[in-house]
Amino acid sequence: MHSTSPHPMVLGDLADPTRYQSPIEILGRDRRVLLNMYVSMLKIRLVEQKLAQMRELGVIGGPVHLGVGQEAVAVGVSEHLRPTDRVFGAHRSHSHALALGASIEGLFAEVLGRDTGLSRGMGGSMHLWDQPHGFYGSVPIVAGTVPLAVGAALAAKMQESGDVAISYLGDGAVEEGVVHESLNLASQLRVPAIFVVENNLFASHMHMSLRQPSDSTARFADANAIRYAVVDGNDVGAVSDAAGELINLARNGEGPGFIEAVTFRWYGHVDWREDIDVGVNRAPDDLENWRRRDPLQRLLAALVNQGSWTAEEARALEAVVSEEVERAWDIAIQDPYPPSEALLDRVYFKSSGEQATHA
Repeated sequence: MHSTSPHPMVLGDLADPTRYQSPIEILGRDRRVLLNMYVSMLKIRLVEQKLAQMRELGVIGGPVHLGVGQEAVAVGVSEHLRPTDRVFGAHRSHSHALALGASIEGLFAEVLGRDTGLSRGMGGSMHLWDQPHGFYGSVPIVAGTVPLAVGAALAAKMQESGDVAISYLGDGAVEEGVVHESLNLASQLRVPAIFVVENNLFASHMHMSLRQPSDSTARFADANAIRYAVVDGNDVGAVSDAAGELINLARNGEGPGFIEAVTFRWYGHVDWREDIDVGVNRAPDDLENWRRRDPLQRLLAALVNQGSWTAEEARALEAVVSEEVERAWDIAIQDPYPPSEALLDRVYFKSSGEQATHA
């Protein structure tokens, strides 16, 4: 019998928070595109920081799963999407919806349970929906939307629309059997699905090293003969390059793709706490080093170093975006709650002869 020693795929320096802290490489990139991506990341950052603040103050009643520090992933991927594509999120999906153009007020209103929310105040932070912008929903069930994305990709293939489906998931989700079934089916049917793993090295409170024999999830793409890219998830340019290539291939009938974006969430699993006290292997020094690997600051520093922007212009922009976020919050918190009769709406099917009470 012939045997070999296993050589698992590993992330190496990408998982080391002391590395990749310098400005990202932007030589040859379109300044307008870079500025747009910076603005998008900044909006996501300020929105989530506002949610953290209001949750800590008790203004928001339900839990919020925040992705501060991970903004470059959604923004880099969304740069290559169109409204007819089908994007599916998970339980930490504020960035996924906002990067597509979802309303800030609509997100705030949803978290506050208001009738003007993205899901009409019925879902909260983990149940977002914005089909006009291509966001087909997020759910708290880990990996719950992954097979839905494969189905949406199959529909796009059958329709010959050239659209793609995006499935956002975390490193914890790849431990669910349905993910492996979905990867296998997507590969076998060669559907235009892109699986985007935001590998922040933690599933809830437990570090990857305590759950998996390797810290890289791309080995599952390799096992299913799916093209993959492993990138610094805090480098919006690197994410955009990988997403652009794989999405273009998928649109042109070349089958699915897989992106492993290595990143880190600054807050803990849920709400505003950092989870240093409860996170297994979540150390203060690591968190501080990951903050130095901030995707916004690395892009900003690159723009300033290149002479494409100034620190004063950046501060002025942040003031404008901050005002936009505050204005959206002020409007959302004054919006009405859903009427009581809406409790049964969108729950039971209504026949064509029945009138919906809350359309």
